[in-house]
Amino acid sequence: MAEKYDVVVVGGGPGGYVAAIRTAQLGKTVAIVEKEKLGGLCLNWGCIPSKALIRSAEVFHLMQNAKSFGLSAENIAFDFPKVIQRSRTVAKKLNKGVEYLMKKNKVTTFFGTAKLQKEKQVLITDQAGKQITISGSHIIIATGGKHRSLPGIEIDHERILNSTDAMLLQEIPESMIIIGGGAIGVEYAYIYSSFGTKVTIVEMLPQILPVEDEEIVKTLTMNFKKTGIAIETGSRVERIEKKKDGVVVTVSGKEGEKQLSGDLALMAVGFSGNSENLGLEELGIATDRSFISVDDLCRTNLDGYFAIGDINGPPLLAHVASAEGVVVAEHIADLNPKPVDYKNIPGCTYCQPQVASIGFTEKAAVEAGHEVKIGRFPLSAVGKAIALGETTGFAKLIFDAKTDELLGAHLIGAEATELIAELGVARTLETTCSELFKTVHAHPTLSEAIMEAAADAHGEAIHI
Repeated sequence: MAEKYDVVVVGGGPGGYVAAIRTAQLGKTVAIVEKEKLGGLCLNWGCIPSKALIRSAEVFHLMQNAKSFGLSAENIAFDFPKVIQRSRTVAKKLNKGVEYLMKKNKVTTFFGTAKLQKEKQVLITDQAGKQITISGSHIIIATGGKHRSLPGIEIDHERILNSTDAMLLQEIPESMIIIGGGAIGVEYAYIYSSFGTKVTIVEMLPQILPVEDEEIVKTLTMNFKKTGIAIETGSRVERIEKKKDGVVVTVSGKEGEKQLSGDLALMAVGFSGNSENLGLEELGIATDRSFISVDDLCRTNLDGYFAIGDINGPPLLAHVASAEGVVVAEHIADLNPKPVDYKNIPGCTYCQPQVASIGFTEKAAVEAGHEVKIGRFPLSAVGKAIALGETTGFAKLIFDAKTDELLGAHLIGAEATELIAELGVARTLETTCSELFKTVHAHPTLSEAIMEAAADAHGEAIHI
């Protein structure tokens, strides 16, 4: 007889392990099945270790600019294998933390590959080939995503890399061509260019970070180019030829075809759903391409089966997966949770300067029929930013001219990814422009840029 649980979670990433903990907190018996390491792609090979690499790049940059702070440092250098090693240590520490949380919350963990069976059974095959079957009254599918490539281009993990490969390089390449100008591509461009690699970003759409506000991206693009990063927008990759000592990437754009040469190519064109060999077709669970189709409570078309995180489609973000995990857990426990508000999801890119946003871009707000008023405030006029030596960037807030409602917020500059949380709360509470700038912000802080940007929308900014 298969061991039975109230809930079986398939996948131990930021969606799966959060769902497992929350259901356990609510008194359910829970099992989680993980193919590799708890924490999933994000914790082990994405969000967390990449930020450790970014931090090393930031510290190296600060050391190189010590003189501007009245300090002196000689023979500044880096040991790249140790930079990589620190990143892996950070990931391992958090992985152990998730393992501890499973034990603390009495979640039974199974390591192996899962395949869904009839009657809510899950067949688990471990690395040795040993099989066991468990079952649950509810099944939460949280298998995440996997790296995509372009049609006809194979990621060989030697010359053509994915972001996991780029996280493990032991030597800094002289040159790298990054295919895809989304958040992952932009972050790796910052990391490797900071350590001396000549980086070229190739993006098919008219701008890098295509989902971000045009003004914000214009500032980032100028800053990147100033630091030596080449950017080819409106350019489609036609083919990649592997050479003995590098790669040749052929791109086509308004001026026709041209070839870009580099030591390595990094494929950063996003992720598809990790839905193969799960048994979805046999059970009749509806899919859309590689993603599982769900409703606003992450329910599939099959009763008792849920899908959370990257496996159910965009936005492919760890914090969305976690939020969905909580909603599903509370739905299973009959707590009547509200669905995730997908219109109020923060997006963050952790390059320097950082980029963060929530809600409508200016263009999208106008296209949606809003009459808008916009407030802007530069970090160059913020005392704390000047003291930090981080004056690149600005805050841009978009309000509805009739209701004073905050429609969207866009930040570029130091700690933008931390500051965006205030604006998420503001949108959740339906805060108006007036309420935002009448809220007293501590001085000196970077958050004053938000207060002043809101004041600017009413023509009342003080410090500009």
